[in-house]
Amino acid sequence: MSTQDSTGHEEYYVPESSGMAISATIGLVLSIFGAANVLNDMTFGEPGAETNSWTIFIVGLFWFAATLFVWFRTTIRENRAGMNSAQLKKSYVLGMFWFIFSEVMFFFCFFGALFYVRVLVGPWLAGEGEGGTMNYLLWEGFDYSWPMMQTPQEAVGGAGAQLIANNGDFVSPHTSMAFGEVEHWWHWLPMWNTLLLLSSSVTVHIAHLGLLANNRSKFNIWLGISVLLALGFLYLQYMEYHEAYVLYGLTLDSGIYGSTFFMLTGFHGFHVAMGMTMLLIQWLRSIRGGHFTADDHFGFEASSWYWHFVDVVWVMLFLLVYIL
Repeated sequence: MSTQDSTGHEEYYVPESSGMAISATIGLVLSIFGAANVLNDMTFGEPGAETNSWTIFIVGLFWFAATLFVWFRTTIRENRAGMNSAQLKKSYVLGMFWFIFSEVMFFFCFFGALFYVRVLVGPWLAGEGEGGTMNYLLWEGFDYSWPMMQTPQEAVGGAGAQLIANNGDFVSPHTSMAFGEVEHWWHWLPMWNTLLLLSSSVTVHIAHLGLLANNRSKFNIWLGISVLLALGFLYLQYMEYHEAYVLYGLTLDSGIYGSTFFMLTGFHGFHVAMGMTMLLIQWLRSIRGGHFTADDHFGFEASSWYWHFVDVVWVMLFLLVYIL
């Protein structure tokens, strides 16, 4: 019986047991639970009533962020100490692949909900299609168009006149966020946000090229520009939300159009904030610690993959929410 000689095989570093995954899960569950309650309070809560929703959300978010900070710091130190083998680094690549895939599925659900509302439910409520006859009797007078500038509730005379599903008052916005509603194109914030985000994808790529060429100065400059462009995007999105709420009357209480708009753009904005933080950390690592070389820079590479994913989601969101 022959024996297999393992001489020359690469050692595989196995980290010690850690509670970081459990801690991160606790923080994530708390933050999601708090965020869900914040949304519930905004729509169905008693006016002026005090709840712990914001506190739970902030505590959970801080807990989650602190856990990731400790976890990633440990991982970085292990890699800098030369503990990570090539095989372990491949597992990091696969882990990032599955993480981004899960994010793709996350947004797929919301885009699917938008498709369901726009293509199926909206026309049914207006009496179109095989399923529309009964719905038309319930919402007589409702004419469907997208963006929905009149809710079915308003078409029948308000919440008191609804036959079913009286879950609160919904008031349609005066103006949608679509391009056709803007008087002057240069005032349209989503267009500027698109330019900022696409430009940031280019600058991240240029920074990557600088790193591959061992040009740290080029890497630091272009990665810093990318972070600034991301901050500019977040600022313009804040301004857009201010316009929506204060000037256009578009809120979470504006029916399905308001709900889908804020869910899609809001979650994307949160992902932009996460991606910007990831890029900022890589920039600080390079500036302060001299981290990354041409052949060892997975931290930056993973962050850049995530950033390009965020950009692709925005392009789809820009087309399906604002244009089409």
